[in-house]
Amino acid sequence: MIRAGLLLLAALWVAAPAAFAQGAPERARKEAEAQQRLETLRAQIKKITAEQRAVDAERGEATRELRAADATVSEAVRALRRTEAGIATQELELQQLEARQATLEVGLADQREALAALVRSAYALGRHEQLKLLLAQDRMSDLARVLAYHRYFQADRQQRITGLMAELRELAAVAQQITDQRQILEAARQQQQTELAALELQRGERAGVLAALESQFKDRAARLATLGRDEKSVLKLLEQLRDAVADIPRQVDDNRPFASRRGQLGRPLAGNVLAAFGGKLPDGRASDGLLIAGTAGAEVRAAAPGRVAYSDWLKGYGLLVILDHGDGWMSLYAFNDALLKDVGDWVRGGEPLATVGSSGGQGRPGLYFELRRNGQPQDPKPWLRP
Repeated sequence: MIRAGLLLLAALWVAAPAAFAQGAPERARKEAEAQQRLETLRAQIKKITAEQRAVDAERGEATRELRAADATVSEAVRALRRTEAGIATQELELQQLEARQATLEVGLADQREALAALVRSAYALGRHEQLKLLLAQDRMSDLARVLAYHRYFQADRQQRITGLMAELRELAAVAQQITDQRQILEAARQQQQTELAALELQRGERAGVLAALESQFKDRAARLATLGRDEKSVLKLLEQLRDAVADIPRQVDDNRPFASRRGQLGRPLAGNVLAAFGGKLPDGRASDGLLIAGTAGAEVRAAAPGRVAYSDWLKGYGLLVILDHGDGWMSLYAFNDALLKDVGDWVRGGEPLATVGSSGGQGRPGLYFELRRNGQPQDPKPWLRP
């Protein structure tokens, strides 16, 4: 019986690596399939977006001008964010180098003190200290011990000197790295200032485009017809997006059904509500969501986990992110100045999606947030945390 058990254990031991080896290709195959699905999804949504753009382009030069102005501002914002992220990384590296420099300097102070004591003792003995130590011994039995001690002292002294020199070289190298890092950081900050100036210039040019459009469409109805959203077109887009992402498996940690999140959604932006659900937007349109006041450049965050189904410019919404939450639920984040996520990306609740702006022809920075189920607008207020 025992022998049979041992044979079984041996068989399992031999089989385990084989099973693991078989599992690795299986994982690789699944990862390749997931990547292929993602590429297919992006291709589908890219086609849908191209069709939407083609429809918008047919509606006049005004829409094209506004989209181009918003795209220019968006690229300037993204460039600025990349530079700021680089500055944050460089500042962290500089802090680490300065901490290493401080540690080395403390260690060097201890090394110098110990080495100085050795040098003083050697000086007290004078020259030929080894010969003096030997002559001072009365018995030959002590001679070998004294010689051994002397060799140990000499070796320790040499080791300390070698260590001190190595740490001095490292300290010099770290000091040079700090100098180089500060120069890199200064260059990045100068680039940041240049990009900030460029961003303000682009925003000014967009304001000029918007002013020209305002003068062109003095009648509100004509402006809405040209720049406002087409609800039928939006519903068609949402239906196409929902169909495209329907068969993509979820890849987020929090897989709770969206319907169970009522009253628990995170606020996408902290700010005063300028237009509530069912109210009026500044251009006279009915609000199918919440218009929230914000500061240009502030981060817009995902209200709940989901997958990016759309990340592009859309007539009436400006630069828009649409998250698919499953079961027919989608959230929309509009009027942004820059989009930080790409189609197909999974995001966690509270993760940054975009930056607050005034794209799509808005007069002031803010976020327009909608919540839709099967394409139909829902009042977001009962779904958001107080």
